[in-house]
Amino acid sequence: MSISSKAVNIPTMEDIIQSSRAQNLELNLHKLGPFFRITAKSSETNRELGKAEGIIKVWLDGKILHLDSIRLNRESLSFRKSIYGVGLFLGAVAFRHGFDSGCHSAQLLAINDTELYHSKLVRFYTRMGFKAVHEVDGSSIQDLAHMLVWGGQGTRMDANVEELLVKWSTKFKSRSS
Repeated sequence: MSISSKAVNIPTMEDIIQSSRAQNLELNLHKLGPFFRITAKSSETNRELGKAEGIIKVWLDGKILHLDSIRLNRESLSFRKSIYGVGLFLGAVAFRHGFDSGCHSAQLLAINDTELYHSKLVRFYTRMGFKAVHEVDGSSIQDLAHMLVWGGQGTRMDANVEELLVKWSTKFKSRSS
């Protein structure tokens, strides 16, 4: 399916923002050149619940949405308005920003700080629509480059930005769309 035939199913940034407001969540996208930061605050407490940071990279085969980090605060655990909570909203804004910037793919590293936490991250990102492409464990020269870029060891994962937006579109599209 081409972009034009799927475009109807892709939520706009406004769809995502309106959906977050209906959940008492305020999302803000801040850009500085290719770098971006997305913050999520509770509308009720005005406290930050989480943030995502990354960069739009120009690469040989096009632009890539490079998600450097997604961090959630403890308070975000009480935000259970959807199955994936605050992380889904942060991701949606990042993916829509990537889509609007011309990115076809997204990359991240499910960091391996502890085995339990790592396995949860890999499961979460897999359910979101990412696929594991490389285990970064420091055993090769290629891993050293990954470790410099990502800042640690873990599972390198990729996803198609458009497919992510289509997959989760029903969570963000307004009823009137």
